[in-house]
Amino acid sequence: MATQLLRALGPLRLLQRSPGSAADVPLRAASHGTGLLYPEHIPTSPLQKALLAVGSAGMALYNPYRHDMVAVLGETTGHRALKVLRDQMKKDPEGAKILQERPRISLSTLDLGQLQSLPEGSLGREYLRFLDVNAQGPHVANGAVLDISHRLHQTSRDNRVECQRKRVSPDTRAPTRFVDDEELAYVIQRYREVHDMLHTLLGMPTNMLGEIVVKWFEAVQTGLPMCILGALLGPIRLSAQNLQVLVSELIPWAVQNGRRAPCVLNLYYEQRWEQPLTSLREELGITDPPTPH
Repeated sequence: MATQLLRALGPLRLLQRSPGSAADVPLRAASHGTGLLYPEHIPTSPLQKALLAVGSAGMALYNPYRHDMVAVLGETTGHRALKVLRDQMKKDPEGAKILQERPRISLSTLDLGQLQSLPEGSLGREYLRFLDVNAQGPHVANGAVLDISHRLHQTSRDNRVECQRKRVSPDTRAPTRFVDDEELAYVIQRYREVHDMLHTLLGMPTNMLGEIVVKWFEAVQTGLPMCILGALLGPIRLSAQNLQVLVSELIPWAVQNGRRAPCVLNLYYEQRWEQPLTSLREELGITDPPTPH
């Protein structure tokens, strides 16, 4: 029994390897070795997927900052939801173009100088501001002002610690590995790479409270079990004060906006950098978040 379990969990050990430059490579159907559908693909059986899902769920709940475990959970439980999202993209002109061209978002594909030169309030400039605040190190944008005070609603020492631990950039998103369909693999990769864009659209910080709010929006938008699980179980880590604000104000706001907005995966963000963020929010029907008390 122990031997069978070790064999089933074998693919999990491969997560320790470096992702390399996969963030710059479009996911395409191709032969990358026996049974491989795309560069980082790790073929797995249904049993292996089930064990990976259980193990990654436990680790993600224990430590929400284990992005690799969150990624594994999404890939091993999201097949049906990914098919629905893929079909939605195919039916939308902008979404279909994304599926055809397979753009990737990473620090090497972003023109940071261009984003820096965009007008204040544009999507690109606000996204760059988000990266300035949340990315590790000074390599994200030269000369940008790091003003974190108005971005994070920190009301306790715990939130300040969260801010120090939660550092993100486009390159911190794990490559897809366990999805056995290269088109669906791209869909979930695209979802990961636009996650920070959703923070920008919703005006949410990357502390625990902000992440849970975004997860509620994503759960409504995508139907991914990973998002639903995070939305439902994430609040157990919140303080009583933040939990009250979440339940009474932020969850209703996130659910309402998630239902009203069209599929956010159908937005070709890279071709909308110059669009004012307020204009994009109006187009999507996204309202301003409740003012924190």
